[in-house]
Amino acid sequence: MPDRSDLPPWLWPRAAYLHVPFCAHHCGYCDFAVTAGQDHLIDSYVTAAGEELAGLGSPVAVDTIFLGGGTPTYLPPPALDRFLTAVNRWLPLRAGGEFSVESTPESITGDGVAVLAAHGVNRVSLGVQSFHADLLPRLDRRHGPEHVGPALDRIRKQIANVSLDLIFGVPGQTLPEWEADLEAALAFGPDHVSTYGLTYEKGTPLWKQRERGQVVPVTEGDELGMYEAAADRLGAAGFEQYEVSNFARPGRRCRHNETYWANEAYFGFGTGAARYVMRKRELNVRNTADYIRRVLAGESPTFQSEELTPEERARETIAVQLRRSDGVPRARFREQTGFDFDGLVGERLAWYVAEGLLTDDGAAVRLTRRGRCVADSLAVKLGWG
Repeated sequence: MPDRSDLPPWLWPRAAYLHVPFCAHHCGYCDFAVTAGQDHLIDSYVTAAGEELAGLGSPVAVDTIFLGGGTPTYLPPPALDRFLTAVNRWLPLRAGGEFSVESTPESITGDGVAVLAAHGVNRVSLGVQSFHADLLPRLDRRHGPEHVGPALDRIRKQIANVSLDLIFGVPGQTLPEWEADLEAALAFGPDHVSTYGLTYEKGTPLWKQRERGQVVPVTEGDELGMYEAAADRLGAAGFEQYEVSNFARPGRRCRHNETYWANEAYFGFGTGAARYVMRKRELNVRNTADYIRRVLAGESPTFQSEELTPEERARETIAVQLRRSDGVPRARFREQTGFDFDGLVGERLAWYVAEGLLTDDGAAVRLTRRGRCVADSLAVKLGWG
């Protein structure tokens, strides 16, 4: 594949995602492509991922790399080393680039962190979810609050930039418990905090438990209160809410995820990975054994592909970019999509501004605080009508 970095970032990727599906177990709320109890596939998977990367034909330099999962740090250090060697070969990181890896407190080891650091990883996103021992089992998490501190100590000996992921709206969770989680997270001095409302993805064990009445979701009012509490407390601590669910200290935004929220292009490799290159979206098979078989047989792991019309891409860009604190900048939007923002959204814009859900300073349209509370539905309504 020829390097087309002369093209704008919404056509040719400056970012790459790599999926590591292996986990110690599959959490009940997780809808990602995860492989648990099949560690015998790890070596073959690393080989297959290297083969898929080799499909680039020649190395392609990128500005950001993100290893997600699954739990990338679940890989034994030798397998992790081999995997990252292939990543560095085919996706060399440009100077000043961001190299992120997702992890869990119980999977962090000194040897594993040493491998990450040796291959240029400079940011770790730690899935803490909660600091309450009684809430973690409701999320089917295996670590305890006592694992977080030692994990952070191991990471920070070699990698300074750390993000913590938290989940609110856990069944039975109270606002004071959530506020205590925020305080506990801040006490560790993270550079970035992600706060996600618990979602009940159809088909997951958690969704089935809700359908059977075995778990009761928190009320919408309580969930809204938790969301606003996060914005207030993290804002008071000096964090910028640069996306609906993400907060960063100055200069510590997740640059990789900003690619998604800008609706720009990105590479994707591994089980279940998505890619968006030259206006085409593709998705790999979600079954790890099937992925390995296909790639090692010289077949494509892609099972789904689509190319939106120019207007569909433009409307999708509105819906995605609106989640950012930067909002939808009119001039950049026209350059990226070829469409006039106001011509697409019509009278809906003035109505949402009048309702106090959006602000419009002429240069860009942004969510207000009220708007962020209904961001998902508002972004779709504004973009698609």
